Amino acid sequence: MHSHDTPAEKAKVESAAGKPFRINSTLICATLVAALGGLLFGFDTIVISGCQTQLKALFQLDSFQQGFMTASAIIGTVIGALFAARPGDQYGRRDSLKVAGALYFICALGCALAWGFWPLITFRIIGGIAVGASSVLGPLYLAEISPAQWRGRLVAFFQLNIVIGVLLAFISNFGIGRLGFGDAEWRWKLGVQALPAMAFFILLFFIPRSPRWLMMKGVEGEAADVLRRLGTRDVPAQIAAIRESLHQEFRGKAVPLFCRAHARPIFLAVTVAMFNQLDGINGLMYYLNPIFTMAGFTKVSGDMQSVVVGVANLLATMAGMVIIDRGGRKPLLIAGAVGTGVALAGIAWVFNGMANHGMLLWLLVGYIICHGFGQGAVIWVYISEVFPNAVRAKGQTLGSSTHWFMAMIISWAFPVFAKDAGQPHAGAPFIFFAVMMAVQILVVWWFYPETKRIALEDMEKKIEAAH
Repeated sequence: MHSHDTPAEKAKVESAAGKPFRINSTLICATLVAALGGLLFGFDTIVISGCQTQLKALFQLDSFQQGFMTASAIIGTVIGALFAARPGDQYGRRDSLKVAGALYFICALGCALAWGFWPLITFRIIGGIAVGASSVLGPLYLAEISPAQWRGRLVAFFQLNIVIGVLLAFISNFGIGRLGFGDAEWRWKLGVQALPAMAFFILLFFIPRSPRWLMMKGVEGEAADVLRRLGTRDVPAQIAAIRESLHQEFRGKAVPLFCRAHARPIFLAVTVAMFNQLDGINGLMYYLNPIFTMAGFTKVSGDMQSVVVGVANLLATMAGMVIIDRGGRKPLLIAGAVGTGVALAGIAWVFNGMANHGMLLWLLVGYIICHGFGQGAVIWVYISEVFPNAVRAKGQTLGSSTHWFMAMIISWAFPVFAKDAGQPHAGAPFIFFAVMMAVQILVVWWFYPETKRIALEDMEKKIEAAH
């Protein structure tokens, strides 16, 4: 991803604004449409949880094959995240998102009509590419159309839509599961995404292209027109600020990421991305319905309780977004790790047959709340802050790729080690995740600097000074 606006650019734009900025209908529509890509992102990655049991029986999958089926989408996600920036620069953020929208639609339709295991895998990978591309292009587009004083909230709206998409996937699975589709149930669960995907693709034709991308291509007249439509008060000042920012970014492309000077930010970005997955979030969310089944719940009750977990995830993420600039990144990471660690230990207790299975829902709700306001709220903000301006785009790509690679490993490995409650070592995966949270607490406590309310130009000194 690209760094968007330098501190100097922000200051110039804000001082030029004069009066407080008022959001207009063009900016609202563009934000809602771009954020719909985040909703599809969340829906696509989680909807498979409601199909696990049926697909495992249909294709007679062993645990390794089931893990591969689930991880296949994330293989696509890694590809999409790594390679989306180049077409985004070449053809524009909005028009590249159209390709992502088409891929979402192809994935949904292909999964619904899949005639075998490998066609299903192929279409899941296609959907994953759309997810990875959306994770890069959606926030990038939103950052580039947003006024400085609204940028954080509008970009965060994309992240919020991911969580809304997760909740809608659980609700959709629950609703479709009660309609009596029988052997075709999984096809409907995976195929229903075609409707919002088509809406996303069509609506992208009605929002403006990114003014910053237009400036990159030398189309200043159209960029100025878009800025006026978005409600920019002093268009010439904004044009000058973008020009200056692009000049600084161009100079930064020659600076290498992997060198001794950037060792600490690389360590921070890679570890925060790894710990985000080492609490087991993708293992638990992708296999949430089977987890309830393994603990003795019926399919319908498992689907319903997944909805409860999805609601808790949404509320916790919203809370994390509200308090991250007040409470700070480091306290949220530590508090979240403590909470998820305790909840995971409790889940392991249930699966080892030492506690009442009725506790599982509340332990999972507690777990998802702690992840949502801790790791879930902090990871993308922290990765975007710790790198110097000259290598921020490269650092963001490194952090995102690390996150998705770890997500692939966890989602692939989880069913290999997961067992029904009461079986020997059934709690082992959850104990492993809990231990990783203890390690995270120590690493964050000793090595992570606090980055709240620190200007980006002062961040290098802050990180170097941290013990």
